[in-house]
Amino acid sequence: GFGAGTREFAEQANVLRVLVGRRHGAAEAAEITVIEANLDDLTPQVLGYAMERILEAGALDATLQPLQMKKNRAGHLLSVLARPEDADRLASVIFAETSTIGLRMYRAERRVQERRWVEVQTPWGAVRIKVAGENFAPEYDDCRRLAEEHKVALKQVIAEASYQYLKQIKP
Repeated sequence: GFGAGTREFAEQANVLRVLVGRRHGAAEAAEITVIEANLDDLTPQVLGYAMERILEAGALDATLQPLQMKKNRAGHLLSVLARPEDADRLASVIFAETSTIGLRMYRAERRVQERRWVEVQTPWGAVRIKVAGENFAPEYDDCRRLAEEHKVALKQVIAEASYQYLKQIKP
């Protein structure tokens, strides 16, 4: 709310502003910059490479979504989540690695659940498990490394890591 009083002060305005809010319960709430571009003329190899470069450059996340563009062309929506202080640098990477000639950049709020890491042992080695509330996920990089080292299907390593985690929390 915002209101003005009736008394006149020489050095300041006689106004009052009140903000009422609610707690959101997220472990982390931060302002981020969303960077978007529509792309309709890049090969899958270039798109994949651009995504890798964007993530290596410090993006919080990056996604590609298929979409139908003007003149009925198939294309992709590139969406990048960035810390505000990284937005200009990431925009430069996007311009360098894609064919876009324009970007949309806007502020958004990002809320993240509290998370922790738990390590489980599988027959092929240790796998970190990311845990947030009731949700959990075996760390992809750990599972992939073990699958490649031991010539085991990735889905088998993920399943075993999940099984070991569930055994650990519900003996």
